[in-house]
Amino acid sequence: MSTLLRAPRERASWFWDLYDFDAPGLESALSLAGRLSEVLDRHALLVPVRLEYLWTVRGVGSTGIRTTLDLGGTALADPALPDRVRGSRPVAHPTANIRNLNVLGTGTWIDEDDRSRTEYRLVDVSVSTAPTGLSAEVSVHHDIWGRWDFSGRPHPEVQHRNAPRLTAALKDLTVLLGEPPEPGEPTYFGMATVDGVAELEPDENGMGPDLTSWL
Repeated sequence: MSTLLRAPRERASWFWDLYDFDAPGLESALSLAGRLSEVLDRHALLVPVRLEYLWTVRGVGSTGIRTTLDLGGTALADPALPDRVRGSRPVAHPTANIRNLNVLGTGTWIDEDDRSRTEYRLVDVSVSTAPTGLSAEVSVHHDIWGRWDFSGRPHPEVQHRNAPRLTAALKDLTVLLGEPPEPGEPTYFGMATVDGVAELEPDENGMGPDLTSWL
């Protein structure tokens, strides 16, 4: 059972416009997702388990149908995977396509006692399949990357065991993609810097903001 609280909005996110990285389309998006996941996996942050995507119809909009496709050990670079994705198209919408692929999986975080724990959706990856061009986003929703937990209490051991791995992964992604990310918009739960999660100023008691009422 998970011991981590997950925020309903991202704690921080990082975005890359990749129009010149590769041709747009499903095959390129899956290849990109695979390469991003390989980098994150090297830092024990993401082992892909499934894909999730929403079907839309051009000129109409969302169908309201979201598909979850278990990978079952299939690599994201598997040449048969695009056909599996297309084969999950809802029969009631034969012209439907997807705009974004969400890669969901498990990652490892390290608690205050230096124990490694597995968490589903520790780090999320989303890639665009739109014909206008590739893009990618990485996001996190937990408190282990920052100075305080969601209740505002300092947890330096947890931060020191986890935040540097996220920073290292973001640097490796910058090398892979040839450009640094654009930090995402701030949310109630935090904001990103180019290489990690931004730190807020403590209050007069050395505590951070108590965000538990929003969880």
